[in-house]
Amino acid sequence: MPRGSLRRPGRYLPAPRRRPVRVRRRPAPPVPSGPAGRPAPPSRPGGEAAVRAGSAVRPGRSRREGGAGLWQGRAMTTVTEIIHQVPYYSQWESPELVREIIAGKLSAADDPLWGQSGAATQEEYEFWSWRLCGMACLRMALDHWWGVAPPAITLAGECLAAGAYVRRGERLDGLIHAPFAAYVGERWGLAAESRPDLAAEDIPRLLAAGRLVMTSVHPAVRTLGPEPARRGGHLVLAVGATERELVIHNPSGFAGESQAFARVPWTDLPRFYAGRGIVLGPHGAAPADL
Repeated sequence: MPRGSLRRPGRYLPAPRRRPVRVRRRPAPPVPSGPAGRPAPPSRPGGEAAVRAGSAVRPGRSRREGGAGLWQGRAMTTVTEIIHQVPYYSQWESPELVREIIAGKLSAADDPLWGQSGAATQEEYEFWSWRLCGMACLRMALDHWWGVAPPAITLAGECLAAGAYVRRGERLDGLIHAPFAAYVGERWGLAAESRPDLAAEDIPRLLAAGRLVMTSVHPAVRTLGPEPARRGGHLVLAVGATERELVIHNPSGFAGESQAFARVPWTDLPRFYAGRGIVLGPHGAAPADL
């Protein structure tokens, strides 16, 4: 099936696609003495890669000694980097123009590739392009596991029909996580779970179990600027984690800076992260109960 094509509504179940996952281990630095930590979580079967228990950093609870990130009061046997090799899609069809569009120097309607979005008119593209972060994340996941990337506005229309968006004139409510997760499971056969209370410290373990995580952050995460007035409002796809950083695909990131495999330090993430997200997994994956 060619990339970007779309069959009639119904579950799409081609042969699953496996993409490489980069896993890097290195010896952990000595851990200072401290109070006894709780037992490491059990390893979980499945997924495209596995990490040893206790290898991921717990964001917001680490301390630095000699430049090393350590779990407070908990020994680590290894420090692991895991990166899922997921294709990247911007919510605008021309990723190199995102900075100009966001700055107001260029109208989204003037994006020369607007016709690839599935929009019937430039005006339709202008309306939707600012609201397609969730569809861009879905396209990345579909290409990663199924090898297809339907047009973003085609997907948005299906999500509108599924109740994941609610349009009121020029206002659009959504992406609404629960109906979106139901749509992804029914339409595309992926495991999808809305997580209204998702701790940042759970994201590395989900990634290690072969999942991808759509995380709700403030759009200012693209520049790691000062703390915004609120958290959330924008979806990015978590594709990896290191000792010090969450690795994301940001649909509204700037070209060459914060689009594909952008790194957000764990110490910066709380300024932007709303504590909720959508956990995606391949067809047949068990619920990600962490």
